[in-house]
Amino acid sequence: MRFWLVNGTIHTAVSPEPLRADLLVENGKIAAIGKADGGTTVDCADLQIYPGLVEAHCHIGVHGFAIGYEGMDVNERNEPLSQQLRAIDGFNPFDKGIERTRRAGVTCIATGPGSADVLGGSFMAVKTVGTCVDDMVVKECVAMKCAFGENPKKCYQNKSISNRMTTAAKLRGALAKARDYLRKINEAETSGGKRPDFDLGCEALLPVLRGEIPLKAHAHQANDIMTAIRIAKEFGVKVTIEHCTEGHLVAAELARAGVPVAVGPTMIFGGKPELGNRSFETPAILDRAGCPVSIITDAPVIPPEFLALSAAFAVKAGMDPFHALQAITINPARHLGISDRVGSLEVGKDADIVVTDGDILNPLSDVKAVYIDGNAVL
Repeated sequence: MRFWLVNGTIHTAVSPEPLRADLLVENGKIAAIGKADGGTTVDCADLQIYPGLVEAHCHIGVHGFAIGYEGMDVNERNEPLSQQLRAIDGFNPFDKGIERTRRAGVTCIATGPGSADVLGGSFMAVKTVGTCVDDMVVKECVAMKCAFGENPKKCYQNKSISNRMTTAAKLRGALAKARDYLRKINEAETSGGKRPDFDLGCEALLPVLRGEIPLKAHAHQANDIMTAIRIAKEFGVKVTIEHCTEGHLVAAELARAGVPVAVGPTMIFGGKPELGNRSFETPAILDRAGCPVSIITDAPVIPPEFLALSAAFAVKAGMDPFHALQAITINPARHLGISDRVGSLEVGKDADIVVTDGDILNPLSDVKAVYIDGNAVL
């Protein structure tokens, strides 16, 4: 399939200045940005053309919109160290939230386990259209979910965890065990000796220890944020901070650590004490400090169609508008390690495109068309 989007205003998400140009879609990719040279055209006069939005952290497809046990595949709740779980095995392509997500122009999401467990399993990145998850996957494993703070304490308070120190100790123990497992594997490969007995939990952590994926650390309070960074440094692994509610209180420390942050959900009532210092100013403060900032809904905590609105609230609270756009496009793509395919309008990338009748950060603007891999899905 080959066609041009013509006469629109293009927002690439990598250049602050919009372009008056035409965009060529060919074989599911962005093939050119320039002047249409004939063939099929789609007139976008008076319309704005954006990259498909990217959600860096949600639970769509594994949480479900059902109330109660059925449809809730998001947390294990019986074993705090469940790193062997994989989002792909619990994802439901027919989750009602997926259609709502793509209709809002969110074309790629990172979804996976919740935060009940110290180690919850791996997150994946998927496109928001399809009937078989294997065909929707952009990257099957983008991060390993871990959690700090009140959620593991609450889930396991009568079993094995009753304070933050225990959570940290359990994570250290799992990483140390996997590190020793990796050492034995490496020794066997170099000396020809016997490999250690297969351990599924240790195997799941090898991509983390090898630096292939980060720990995706659920952390609201500033002390939990710093614990996540401390443990990552101890083991020489990558980490991203998810939610980062009190990130504005330790913005300088986060910037020095060079840690990507995903801020949200902010459009919620307090709910629990560790959210008491949440602020719509947090993305702006972290952005000005030099942190790579993504904005998230944590859907279904906030409905997934409110991703752009969440960025708009950040602008109202002082964030640069272009940086807010990047926080829901190219920044989350980089956060997830998939920016070679999604997150901006650049030649060679997937043709995930949103067409609107106004500024995408303006709540009064409407989404007029959505393309995923060059196919019209709205």
